[in-house]
Amino acid sequence: MYSGPAPEQLVRDHTVYSCVMGSRAFGLATGDSDTDRRGVFLAPTSLFWRFDKPPAHAEGPLPEQFSWELERFCELGLRANPNILEVLYSPLVERIDDTGRELLALRGAFVSREVHRTFVQYAHGQHRKLTASLRPGHEPRWKPAMHLLRLLLCCRDLLRSGELVLDVGEEREGLLAVRRGEVPWPRVEARLAELVAEADQALTRSPLPEAADRARVEDFLVRVRRASAGGPGPRA
Repeated sequence: MYSGPAPEQLVRDHTVYSCVMGSRAFGLATGDSDTDRRGVFLAPTSLFWRFDKPPAHAEGPLPEQFSWELERFCELGLRANPNILEVLYSPLVERIDDTGRELLALRGAFVSREVHRTFVQYAHGQHRKLTASLRPGHEPRWKPAMHLLRLLLCCRDLLRSGELVLDVGEEREGLLAVRRGEVPWPRVEARLAELVAEADQALTRSPLPEAADRARVEDFLVRVRRASAGGPGPRA
């Protein structure tokens, strides 16, 4: 059984990067919006020498706060996980050290054409859940629908430009109208289908590389682990 520092202590003492996500990062905040925090902590290398490893993620200590251990964060980022990639590009950084700055400088290594599969696949899954929740006498879940549209807009624009931008800019009012339930559900579904088609088209001529740069990310992780251990680490 793992007997090292508690997950919350790892977050407090070893965070290398933390930011605000959710509506505040997307330019969709309203008066009742929560402050969602996401971060990355670096568990000391010595904790990995035991059979029972440190946690790969942690909740807290603040409300609506979630953090990943650096290795898990990188692993998910290399898979083009939408949540991870968006954390790397948050405009609202709250805490960062030298390792965190190196991580952000490396963020382009995580982004590839694979985002089309992961973002669109995630969107399809969320759309199925929204559709399944539609019952006579029940309103559609407007807030998740708004965020689903936002995700697909982000995916399309990323594939077109090669740059991940979270703030929705001029799309804000239209998206908030969806959240308020002012847009009929059939129009929302039509827009979702339109954005998927636009993302499909953008993929055909995207400037993004075919795959993430795994070797570059792994080199970063090994160097960070070696520095934490205070001595030589594994070499290729």
